[in-house]
Amino acid sequence: MPIDAAKAVAAEPRSAEIGWDHKDVQLYHLGLGAGTPATDPDELRYTLESRLHVLPSFATVAGAGMGVVGGLSAPGVEVNLAAVLHGGQSITLHRPIPVAGRAVTTSRVAAVHDKGKAAVLVLRSETADDDGPLWTSDAQIFVRGEGGWGGDRGPSERLETPAREPDRTVERPVREDQALLYRLSGDWNPLHADPEFAKLAGFDRPILHGLCSYGMTLKAVVDTLLGGDVARVRSYRTRFAGVVFPGETLRIRMWAGDGRVQVTVTAVERDDAPVLADTLVEHS
Repeated sequence: MPIDAAKAVAAEPRSAEIGWDHKDVQLYHLGLGAGTPATDPDELRYTLESRLHVLPSFATVAGAGMGVVGGLSAPGVEVNLAAVLHGGQSITLHRPIPVAGRAVTTSRVAAVHDKGKAAVLVLRSETADDDGPLWTSDAQIFVRGEGGWGGDRGPSERLETPAREPDRTVERPVREDQALLYRLSGDWNPLHADPEFAKLAGFDRPILHGLCSYGMTLKAVVDTLLGGDVARVRSYRTRFAGVVFPGETLRIRMWAGDGRVQVTVTAVERDDAPVLADTLVEHS
């Protein structure tokens, strides 16, 4: 079996020094579609260094760490990249991310779940600087064809959609070149740029990074319901329920509660096909 679950989980954590500055933050924000309209004061918080704040989902790309693709080279893990999809993502913020910084990220395979026809790797990264913990990030990686060895199926958390109309609904367009720009933040999987590779993975054309729609959604929540204050975000999790193709439009529905916003995301042009599900932003 290409995945040795026991070996992967027992492997020693790997630590690496990472660093970022305002250019990395600005590039990430632009890759999410920030900066439209370019002179909008609310957008300048994402694009102009003198006003810059950091969207918490930047944690998924800061310095890369072990990263989604890097985690697939962990001991006990040997898989075909064409069989890999990002199944889910969560981040917990311990304090606001600075515009520039240096930190140490420690990464490991926290769990391997057997879903029958697939395996799910949980890649955990914990990042801290000289002042203490910054964030904890879990990526759930879905590997088709690698399940069935009789292992633990793992948790199956589902959020029931509220039985009322959303408090807010917004639409966010995905540019034709957005995946090409977003990948400059460090996710070089050819699935998002190479048409021939996309066909090998079962798609008729490259798809948008799941983490790009993840970041776009958090930005919409912050801008719409949190007064543009990124420091209010405490945690953010989602399950990737479907793909997005560049050129499509995201429809983001939000239900506000006590210290939390529940979200669903769909693709407008494909009759509200699911994109993100079980999505929750917890905030102050």
